[in-house]
Amino acid sequence: MSALRMTCGFPPGHSGTPVLETDRLLLRAPKLDDAKVIARLANNRKIAEMTALIPHPYGVDDAKGWIESLSEEGRGWTFAITAKAEGGSLIGACGYGRRSDDFVEEPEIGYWIGEPYWGSGYATEAVRAVIDHLFSVTDLDALAAGCRVTNLASRRVIEKCGFQWTGAALFRVRALGASVPADRFRLERSIWASLRAWGKSGMPKIAAAKKKGGR
Repeated sequence: MSALRMTCGFPPGHSGTPVLETDRLLLRAPKLDDAKVIARLANNRKIAEMTALIPHPYGVDDAKGWIESLSEEGRGWTFAITAKAEGGSLIGACGYGRRSDDFVEEPEIGYWIGEPYWGSGYATEAVRAVIDHLFSVTDLDALAAGCRVTNLASRRVIEKCGFQWTGAALFRVRALGASVPADRFRLERSIWASLRAWGKSGMPKIAAAKKKGGR
């Protein structure tokens, strides 16, 4: 299951993507070493048809190109989602950033989870961690999200994270080569503050980075 958009890069003035830890997940910056796993999971029409930008078929070169694009500054954060119970295996991606158009003013949350890991609540846990981190370390007033009207699983994730429906729109899906109906959602900081007790997932920890060469 996946949200409509997936964004990438670092926020302005930031040296890199932080590492977030929840009860079951570790969210970190994607690495080129992840390309084969990303390609294996993302090369799935069920995922591609529910996202705007993931092509189908999706190969290792596509994954490498996407990872290399994350060095572009000022576009947001993107996290590789890894599961502790799976030996730290990468299971999907989650991030936020500005869309390439001006339809939505707020930065938008996007995510996808590999099909073998659907139904475990990983998407909700990852999205909540990113939301909590963003509202804790930035002055954002709101975040946006979206999903195809047929993507009921993604809609449940979005609603469980506190987003409220704001309307419908048409979005172009690359894998389909066509525009499809989508639902739009918005989460205001004030609503997030009132719903901050996310259940067992809690606030994400900033995992300590390993220091090399005194860095």
